[in-house]
Amino acid sequence: MTQHDLKLFGMEAAKGRWVFVAIGLLINVCLGSIYAFSIFRKPLESLWGITSSQSGYPFMVFLAVFAVAMPLAGNLIARWGPRNTATLGGLLAGSGWIAASFSGDIVTLTILYGVIGGAGVGIVYGCPIAVVAKWFPRHSGLAIGLTVMGFGVSALVVAPLMKAMILQPDIGILHTFLYLGMAFTLVTTLLAQLLRFPPVEWSPAAIHHSVDAAAAPPAIHLDRQAMLKTTNFYALWATYTIGCLAGLMAIGIASPVGTEIAKLEAATAAFAISLFAVFNGLGRPLFGALTDRLGPKQTAMVSFAMILGASLLLFFFGEGNTILYLLAFCVLWMCLGGWLALAPTATGIFFGKRYYAQNYGVVFTAYGAGAILGTLLSGSIKDITGSYLHAFPVVAGLALLGMVIAAMGLNPPDKRTF
Repeated sequence: MTQHDLKLFGMEAAKGRWVFVAIGLLINVCLGSIYAFSIFRKPLESLWGITSSQSGYPFMVFLAVFAVAMPLAGNLIARWGPRNTATLGGLLAGSGWIAASFSGDIVTLTILYGVIGGAGVGIVYGCPIAVVAKWFPRHSGLAIGLTVMGFGVSALVVAPLMKAMILQPDIGILHTFLYLGMAFTLVTTLLAQLLRFPPVEWSPAAIHHSVDAAAAPPAIHLDRQAMLKTTNFYALWATYTIGCLAGLMAIGIASPVGTEIAKLEAATAAFAISLFAVFNGLGRPLFGALTDRLGPKQTAMVSFAMILGASLLLFFFGEGNTILYLLAFCVLWMCLGGWLALAPTATGIFFGKRYYAQNYGVVFTAYGAGAILGTLLSGSIKDITGSYLHAFPVVAGLALLGMVIAAMGLNPPDKRTF
C-alpha cells in the first residue's frame, strides 16, 4: 500500500489521522470522570461517618492502580493492538463503577471502584495516546494534548451531572455509580473498535516534502530496558511525579477547599469544578504545543513556576478569598493537564516511537506516585491541622525542587528533535 493509496474515514491519511484524535478525546471524556470524584467525598463522609482522609481513599487507590496498570497495558497494546486492549479496559472500567454501587462501606468502595475501575482506565488510557503518537511521528505534542484533553474536560460535564443525580431521592450516591458505569461501558467499548495503528511503512507526506532526510536527526528507538539506563528517564519521572502531585491534590480537594476555605456555597463549589475542568482540558493542547516549540525542559520550568506562584498565593492570601481560590485552582488544574501532554510528548522525544506504548507505561507510574503522595499529604494535613491550607507551602517547595531537576536532567538527546 502506497502513501497515496492509504485512506482513513474517506480522507487522505494525513488528514484522516485527526479522526483518531477525536476518538481519543471522546474516550477520555468517559475515563476522566475520576477528576470529579471530590463531588462524592462530602456525601460519602455523611453516609458512612468517615474522615476526610478516608473519603479520599477511593480516589487515591483508583489513580494508583490506574498508573500501575499502564505498564501492563503497554505490553498488551504491543501484543493485541489498541482495539482489543481498549475493549478489555473499557469493560473493566465500567464494571468497577457498576460494582461500586453495591458497596456498604468505604473499604468495599475503594476495592471495587478504586482497584477494578482504576485498572480498567489504566488499560484504556494508553491506547488512544499510543495510536495518536504513531500517526503523528513528529511534533506530536498538540495532537496528544488534544487527545487527552477529554480526560481534563470530563469533569465539566460529569460534575454537575453527578451532583444532580446524587441529590435525586430516587437515585442517590450509590446508584449514581451504577448509571454512570453503564453509560461509560457502552461508549468506551464502541469507540475502541475504531482504534488502529498506521502501517509500518507509513509517514506523513509533509515530512517527506519539508524535511531533508540528510539533515534529519538520527532516529531514536530505545526499548524499555535501554530507557531505564538513561538520566532523561529519571528526571522525567521525578518531575512528572511532582507535577501530578500538585495537580491531583488540587483536584482531590477542590470542592472541600472551596466550601471550607474560600467560603463558597456547595452549589457554587460544584460549578467551580466545572470551570477548573475547562482549564485542565485546555492545559493539555497548550502545554503539548509548548513542548513541540520549546522542548520538555523549558515547558517544565514554566509549569513549575506557575505551580509555585499559585501555591504561595493560596497559602498567604487564600482564606475567604473567592477570586484567588478560583484563579489558583485554575492554574493548578491547568498545569496538571499540561503534564498529561508534556510527559507523553517528552517520552517520544527522548526515547522514540517504536516502543512508545511500553515506555510511556513505565513513565506514567509517576502519575500514580503523585496521586498517592498528593492525597495522603492533603488528607493528613487536614486531619492534623484542621485545614487544607497548610498543604500548599509543601507543594511550593516541591515545585522549586522540580525546577532544579528539570534544569539539570531534562536535556534532549539531540536539539534538532525540536
